[in-house]
Amino acid sequence: MKKYIFCIALSSLLIGCAEKPPEEIVEEKTTDETKFQWKVDQFADIKVLRYQVPGFDQLTDRQKKLVYYLNQAGLSGRDIMWDQNYRHNLKVRKALEKILENYAGDKTGNEWEEFVTYAKRVFFSNGIHHHYSNDKIIPGFSQEYFRSVLSEVGHELAPEVLEAMFDPAIDAKKVNLDTSKGLIKGSAVNFYSEDLTVQEVDEYYKEKIAAQGEEPLELGLNSKLVKNPDGTMEERVWKVAGMYGEALEKVVYWLERAKTVAENEQQAQAFDLLIDYYRTGDLETWDKYNVAWVENATDIDYINGFVEVYNDPKAFRGSYETIVQITDFDMSQKMQVLSENAQWFEDNSPLIDSHKKKNVQGVKYKVVNVAGEAGDASPSTPIGVNLPNNNWIRQKHGSKSVSLGNIIFAYSQDGNEAKLKEFAHDEEEIQLEKEYGILADKMLTALHEVVGHASGQINAGVGQPKETLKNYASTMEEGRADLVGLYFLYNPKLQELGLVDDWEKLGKASYDGYIRNALVTQMTRLQPGSDIEEAHMRNRQMVAGWAYEKGKADNVIEKVNRDGKTYFNINDYEKLHTLFGELLRESQRIKSEGDYEAASALIEGYGVKVDQAIHKEVLNRNSQFKSAPYSGFVNPIISADLDEEGNASNVAISYPENFLEQMLYYGKQYAFLPEEN
Repeated sequence: MKKYIFCIALSSLLIGCAEKPPEEIVEEKTTDETKFQWKVDQFADIKVLRYQVPGFDQLTDRQKKLVYYLNQAGLSGRDIMWDQNYRHNLKVRKALEKILENYAGDKTGNEWEEFVTYAKRVFFSNGIHHHYSNDKIIPGFSQEYFRSVLSEVGHELAPEVLEAMFDPAIDAKKVNLDTSKGLIKGSAVNFYSEDLTVQEVDEYYKEKIAAQGEEPLELGLNSKLVKNPDGTMEERVWKVAGMYGEALEKVVYWLERAKTVAENEQQAQAFDLLIDYYRTGDLETWDKYNVAWVENATDIDYINGFVEVYNDPKAFRGSYETIVQITDFDMSQKMQVLSENAQWFEDNSPLIDSHKKKNVQGVKYKVVNVAGEAGDASPSTPIGVNLPNNNWIRQKHGSKSVSLGNIIFAYSQDGNEAKLKEFAHDEEEIQLEKEYGILADKMLTALHEVVGHASGQINAGVGQPKETLKNYASTMEEGRADLVGLYFLYNPKLQELGLVDDWEKLGKASYDGYIRNALVTQMTRLQPGSDIEEAHMRNRQMVAGWAYEKGKADNVIEKVNRDGKTYFNINDYEKLHTLFGELLRESQRIKSEGDYEAASALIEGYGVKVDQAIHKEVLNRNSQFKSAPYSGFVNPIISADLDEEGNASNVAISYPENFLEQMLYYGKQYAFLPEEN
């Protein structure tokens, strides 16, 4: 398709896409952090924050245009994430938007308040399943009330959609990792046709996996696997002129604009490969793009693609995700030392020698400031990212590790000292957290991403973790990377490198915080009686629970009951450091050898079940605090004036004050997919 024709055909729509948002949802920018309103909303178990974008005003006009185009590209694919999460999500979202924009009836009653809360929860989760627990969000209003409000605004929903919303038993879990319930049958995520079984999926990929060489593709990454009426299976590829083509056309348009202001020729070539990938769906092109992307360093960088596989119970399919990044030069210079010493960490890790990399290639670590996010990264965002995920690319070409500095800072502005005092064992633990907690979190994130995910190698002839460890692959990888960070956080090397002023105090603060969170405070995110489903929560409890159990003989971690309250106190940090090293060694062995049974025993034994008595107690103790357990963000608004060909000028940044209004604005401006895909 010629670019000129494409621009003409979409000119009116593109200008509408980029129009400035209503004035009532914009706050004038401020650089005074003491006056900046960090929290904009709180509902159910969610609080919504804002983040600033330091350094945006210092960018050149060309760089600001690049940020604008990349942000538009990311938001243009927003609908994809909604549809990936659940087949009815777009139908539900459009109904909620219709009501919020047009309902003129009584807005004072309890059911209306419950409706607004439900709408916010659905917007925050990109669908009707909780963003973290994966449980379906059940409305706090009646189906009869909802039908009446729908009727008032002249909108209809099919009976099966209404049933899916209100019946707790229908599609109850977005991602189910309990094999007894069926990984696919028990998961509502829209990556497979409903009549497929795990066995059929495994059989479909068996020969394809066997035919892979030393540079395997990420099979299934960008498609939905469906069964045809005749029983054959095929992949519906996510590409222009394929599934999700309407949205990807818009993504491609803005990537083409981004190419015109690329920071160097290598970045322009990477844009060409990403555009070609979206047009063809070819996974070899995706690999070529990732090589080009990882080998290029620019001040304005981005993540754009079908990336993380956490939402697929079979760990094949990637969720749509975009992050626009501006380098934080000061922090990146300070942290570059980790990249330069990556081989030291590998050589001095407790891994079996054959599992260590002899030459850690191209680990690139930067602190960045986020300028915009979409898809799987928004409103709930990571704080650090290490990509690409394909192991052979990481080994031969390296990876990019980034810490989202302004996101981490925004989180720190919404702290709760009273909560720390409630769950910390003693005053020493409290003081260590106050003095070193933020730095400890940054260092754990840095070590997790730049050293952890880059560490270790798979034995020759052993398949990729998604093939060998299957439903446990994501949890094992996150646990392994955490263990790398934990092992080296309590190490004088960090002080020798000039990264900390007191390695021992920092290490203790990190260990205290990790154990406290993994064994106590993360329980506030679970409903009573629930098991742990989310991969990161599982990995944290697995690591801490294993260390607690293995250290019992030496009383390494002591469970203390005081005044009817449970605490976990670390008595021996040196021995805990040793235990973390032992579990790191075993976790890498499991990955290197593809030991599914050992992964299952470790995760099911330590990472899934919670102590229900402690859980009840923790929920009661936590009920005194107003702060919600989950946080996410509204995005800054990157606006611009556009000419008839879509060229941007006068790029500016502002910060929204209202979460719901931003969600409605996105729904108007970036709704490119039909309700049924």
